[in-house]
Amino acid sequence: MNKSCPLLIAGLLLFSLTSVLNGQAVTLVRKPITPVKIVWMSDSTGLRIKHPDYLLKPGIGQAVLSGADLCYLINKTDQKASIILDFGNELQGAIQIVTGMTGSKKPVKLRLRLGESVSETLSEIDSTSTATNDHAMRDFELTLPWLGKIEAGNSGFRFLKVDLLGENSSACIKEIRAISIYRDIPWVGSFKCNDDLLNRIWMTGAKTAHLNMQEYMWDGIKRDRLVWIGDMHPEVSTILSVFGSNEVITKSLDLIRDITPVSDWMNGISSYSMWWVLIHRDYFNYSGDIDYLKQQKTYLIALLRKFCSMVDGNGREKLDGNRFLDWPSSRDNVAVDQGYQGLLLMTLKAGSEMCARIGDRETESLCLAKVKLMSKVSFQDVKSKQAAALLCLAGLLAPETADKILSAGGAENVSTFYGFYMLRAKAQAGDCVGALNLIRDYWGGMLQLGATSFWEDFNIQWMKNASRIDEMPNDKQVDVHKTFGDYCYKGYRHSFCHGWASGPTAWLSEYVLGVKILEPGCKKIKIEPHLGDLEWVEGTFPTPFGVISIRHEKQTNGKIKTNIKAPDGIVIVQ
Repeated sequence: MNKSCPLLIAGLLLFSLTSVLNGQAVTLVRKPITPVKIVWMSDSTGLRIKHPDYLLKPGIGQAVLSGADLCYLINKTDQKASIILDFGNELQGAIQIVTGMTGSKKPVKLRLRLGESVSETLSEIDSTSTATNDHAMRDFELTLPWLGKIEAGNSGFRFLKVDLLGENSSACIKEIRAISIYRDIPWVGSFKCNDDLLNRIWMTGAKTAHLNMQEYMWDGIKRDRLVWIGDMHPEVSTILSVFGSNEVITKSLDLIRDITPVSDWMNGISSYSMWWVLIHRDYFNYSGDIDYLKQQKTYLIALLRKFCSMVDGNGREKLDGNRFLDWPSSRDNVAVDQGYQGLLLMTLKAGSEMCARIGDRETESLCLAKVKLMSKVSFQDVKSKQAAALLCLAGLLAPETADKILSAGGAENVSTFYGFYMLRAKAQAGDCVGALNLIRDYWGGMLQLGATSFWEDFNIQWMKNASRIDEMPNDKQVDVHKTFGDYCYKGYRHSFCHGWASGPTAWLSEYVLGVKILEPGCKKIKIEPHLGDLEWVEGTFPTPFGVISIRHEKQTNGKIKTNIKAPDGIVIVQ
């Protein structure tokens, strides 16, 4: 276990639970988290809520025969006791409550509301609200034991609202703790530069992906606790940059493969079957695991041939099913058509590379023939940033042209998912400073609003007169969580820890630290830093051979001085 992991807090006991997944053990750590702050109380006189500060003291998770250090919630007929606690950071897990000894042994009921924002803890689940219990119970009633301990809930949250239920009732509480559940894996990759905001963004993206590395690779820890294979591409890129190879990647890839006949599209979305191919190419390049790649042969070849059959004689893709890039572009059919052309071209290129590795020359040739045909298609009127990014990465749009489209309006019309590919396209155009500023403005905007993990969606316009998510909402500012969102993530259904938003972490490691894999298994790696407006950067990158340590410093003449320490077995190219 790496002590640098931000989820670890010294002095707290760690517990582990092991589940069996496809015959292999998955170790998840259970770590109790003490609240760091009381955000709000219904009563500050000390009559209805007594000794609330005791809830901020680290506990031991054990009821004791002592009347000391107990918090009391007391209801009268017309006065109800409620309190909102802040656990400091977004986490995935449950709530644990330890009770004290009272004269009465009558059952006491609480209502618990978990929230990714303070505002969400104040929400109601009814026909007029966007709050839900979808995927995870975050709003429920709980009966407390007398002089005992109970755990409940299983969701993604940072805040908790406790309401004592019943008239003329009271609750005697020794501890309220969150139980954070996460994978016990070392943080091998790292990133640090002279801009602390970028350091925070790199770490927040890493944490966002880590929180979603549960039994499978989830999209979100509140919603969606599902494997969405297209969304996994930025997540896998982040995981490989921070943790290296992990079985959660292969198990999630295999899960979607096994439940999706080739005749169907993964997750019901045609582009997501393309992302499955691209993830496999990237994972093979990193791991060099040819045996695992060969296990995909039957499905992979059938899928690639299906893709090839959907390219017409003019080189244009004709994919059917649900045609989807990301939510913000989903109403723009032109953008989706343009983006699909680029994405399928990238997919067939990746497919041809893997066919060569597994020895299927016939399918390799078929893919390359379609690549050649598709590469002749030109695009003149591209307006969507999503489409521009994919077309650029596919070689169908000049990088300089794409960068003009991507730079228009700064962070406007950027998305959490496809922002990763926008950053890659800007880097391809040599606009590293522009990419860094985009990261600062867009992902930094979420941090400015109090985020500790990156969100399912974000619009830079939301920042206008917005209140922070870690503060009580007020009438003078806009409540971001309650007010915004679209499609399936309106209001409180909006996920504030979504793995597809972690792209800047992978991008900073790849382009600023400058790590580019040239041969499968990381046998040959090119170190090519792009510092932009930074003075220095240093970090580590995990490989199957061990850790590469890198530091770049910009000299007074503008040249970059580089120091590299690499394990045996890796050829470094500069």
